[in-house]
Order: sequence, then C-alpha cells, then structure tokens
Amino acid sequence: MLAYQHAYHAGNMADVHKHLALYGVIRHLHRKASAVTYIDTHAGRGIYPLSAPETRKLAEYRQGVAPLWDARNVIDSDTLLKAWLLALDPLQTSHEGGLTHYPGSPWWLAEGLRSQDRLQLFELHPGEHTQLTHQALPDNVRCRHADGLTGIVEMMPPSTPRVCALIDPSYERKEEYQEVADTLITLSHKVRHAIVLVWYPLLSAGRHHSMLERLRNAGVHKLWRSELRWRAPVTNGHGMYGSGLLVFNPPWGLDERLAASMECVLPVCSNEAHYHADWWMPESS
Repeated sequence: MLAYQHAYHAGNMADVHKHLALYGVIRHLHRKASAVTYIDTHAGRGIYPLSAPETRKLAEYRQGVAPLWDARNVIDSDTLLKAWLLALDPLQTSHEGGLTHYPGSPWWLAEGLRSQDRLQLFELHPGEHTQLTHQALPDNVRCRHADGLTGIVEMMPPSTPRVCALIDPSYERKEEYQEVADTLITLSHKVRHAIVLVWYPLLSAGRHHSMLERLRNAGVHKLWRSELRWRAPVTNGHGMYGSGLLVFNPPWGLDERLAASMECVLPVCSNEAHYHADWWMPESS
C-alpha cells in the first residue's frame, strides 16, 4: 500500500516534534569535523508549499508550526526552538514575513550538510520520489526509489566514521511497527555507535506498544523516548493524539534542549498538552 503522502500533514505538531529533535541531533554531530553518513528511510518530497492543494486540505500546519512561527520573535533566543525557527526563514517567499513553505526531513538533513558528509534518501512512493528528485540538493546527496528499511540495512556499515538515521514510515500497515523494530534491532548489532531516530504516531489503537515490546524482548539498550501529547487518548477514537520518538544513542544534552523547547511548544498545542521523556530501558531478566 502506497497511498500515504505527507503533504496532507506537512508542518503539523508531529513534524515540529520530530524535526526539532532531528535538528538538535544534527547540530550536535556538526560539533566535530569527522564525516557523517545521514540516512532518511522514508524521505517524502522534501519541501511542501503551504499553498498546495494537498496541504491546504487539512491545513494541519495551522495547529503546528504556524503559531510557533508567528511567535518566533518572543521565543527565548537560547532555545533549540528559536534556532530551528530561524533556520526556516530562507525558505519563505512572503514579503510580509508569513510562513509559505515547510521542509520535510530531507531538507533538514541536507541544509547543513558538509562536504565530507553523505546523505542517502530512500522513498518508495513513485510520485513522492519523483518530486524529491526535482528538489535542488547538494552533490553529496543520493535519492533511491527503494524500500528504506531494507536499504538502510544493506548500507551498513557505512564508509564514514559516524552514521545518523531517521526512520519515519507512515505506519499505513500495522506490520510496519514490527518491521521498524526489527530494523532497529539489526542496526543496534551492526553499527552500535549509530544514532537512530524512530518516529511513531500515538494512536488510540496503541499499536506502538507492540514495537516497544519487541525492542524490550530483544534487549535493545541506550534508547531514549520522547512523547508529545496534544490531547488525551479516546477509546475507539480516530487520528493521532500525540507524537513519539525513540532515539538510539541520543547525543548528550538532547533531552534537556528538547525539554526546554517543549515548554514553548506546549502552550500552542492545547490545554491538555503534555510532554514526557525518559530513558526507555528493557526490564531486567
């Protein structure tokens, strides 16, 4: 099934959560000169004009990045969130300072790419892949029309000293939760030093629990969990009530930087909004 197109959801609060964490990881990695191989297993189309019919249909960015963008001048300059919002500025084409475009993960990964780094973008959806290849990307970026979960395993180990991957599927199929868990388990054995971010939706069906249980049973350590909830889960409800991230080998200080930024994010979510993060460790046997 390849129906999912992220343009319908671009710039929503899940994107804010996911891309803010990714931005924090990239900034940390660039403190050292050694080369990094970046991998995006489900890249999407790269950049999303907010005026596009798909994005306007649900306009989820209006409850996501848009209110944060409007408040950017009053956000503490020391926060990760402030720097992240400033990074969006070159993409905007409005003379009045309005938000006109939102970038997907390929842009966040490519934006600060150094000459010694490499970026591999996987996208299986034919339409999304075509649009991705039309984006202006640096020479050290490669786009592949292929399954990212298979592709990332085949790439290991990379030629660079360091590796950072984002695993961010649509979870259209419930089997994807187990496939993602199995991929992370494999990576944790093949490249123990890798930094891997796994995004997952918080849905009333609670399918992400099977993924966490699979990782627990496999004994995967060094996992940090970050969850942003903008409403309480409703039994038999539809749609996401929150966004979740697992980070394998999280950089030092990411937890504090993201938590400080979430203090600014929560007020624009809802009165029910809640942020929680912890070290998610398998239970002792």
